[in-house]
Amino acid sequence: MRSFRLTRSFVSRSKIPTRHLSPSASAIQSLQQTRACSYRYNPQHTSMTSPASTGAAWGAWQVEPSSFTKSVVDSMKKLYPEELADRSWDNVGLLLSNTDDGTDKRKPVVMVTNDLTYQVAVDAIDQGASVIVSYHPFIFSGLKSITHNDPQQATLIRLAKAGVAVYCPHTAVDAAPEGLNTWLANVISGEHKSERSVAVPCNTAPESHSPAGYGAIGNFADEVPLNEILKRLAEKLGGLQHIMIASPVGSDPKTAKVKSFGVCAGSGYDVLKKADVDLIVTGETSHHSALRAIQEGRTLVTVFHSNSERAYLQEVLKPRLQEDLRRQVKDAEVVVSKYDKDPFTIIDVKDL
Repeated sequence: MRSFRLTRSFVSRSKIPTRHLSPSASAIQSLQQTRACSYRYNPQHTSMTSPASTGAAWGAWQVEPSSFTKSVVDSMKKLYPEELADRSWDNVGLLLSNTDDGTDKRKPVVMVTNDLTYQVAVDAIDQGASVIVSYHPFIFSGLKSITHNDPQQATLIRLAKAGVAVYCPHTAVDAAPEGLNTWLANVISGEHKSERSVAVPCNTAPESHSPAGYGAIGNFADEVPLNEILKRLAEKLGGLQHIMIASPVGSDPKTAKVKSFGVCAGSGYDVLKKADVDLIVTGETSHHSALRAIQEGRTLVTVFHSNSERAYLQEVLKPRLQEDLRRQVKDAEVVVSKYDKDPFTIIDVKDL
């Protein structure tokens, strides 16, 4: 049971005389009697019964979270423990909860997305999802209001109204031993053997998910053609038609070869800038980072932020989550959103 502090406002509502505010036996007895008939929230009820009509204590502590959402959170924590996340800046975990009230007719469906936009939220509702696993946290800083004047908050309102929960794993997925950056390193290596290490170790990783860390470093036994790596990246990241590359002066991507590489999804240059490698692969970085890289004799490749992440979510996280979830909920289904895509496209001005 929760602790309950006897206050003047509560006493007034419970019809206990204010003269009994001191911890007398009669006041304690009255409080116990009131709590004994405490109203328990029932998700089948359309509304809470007013304490004025029942004389019972009631409040937020009686709201029960959704059992399916609990199962989704348990599976995600098992696959990608939250201890792996860089909590010095990241915001991971269950960011929007729900209850079984209003979702009892929904099927046990989870939608996986890289970014949670308003369109993705509407898509999740249309597909009958009661939980969204959004790789990127859609709440990073504190909210001082929740209105429709902000697109993020409008999305939050829409989801809350529909009873859809949101769980965000982010850097926990990045740092896991079988996580995003390990997968990207495998894409870069292809059939070539490479010795691996992490760029920045995760000191809070549980033993079940160790060693873990942010970014991956690879060293080839022999030099590998750069153009082979770039073609493989483009194919595995969804059939990309364009990538951005910064090469040292005098280096040609068509003929260059590399002996080592560093990879970090998203905005990962800061994780890799001290790595002693020939090739850096990340989602995006700044103009000045590119200048620094080529002045150090390194080749820097960017594939746009979410392009470096989305394929892993669809190819690896989605089936892993569904497999684990079905051990708890046999008919659980994990889907992806048709509206989740990188916001940038490259166009040829000749086509305008």
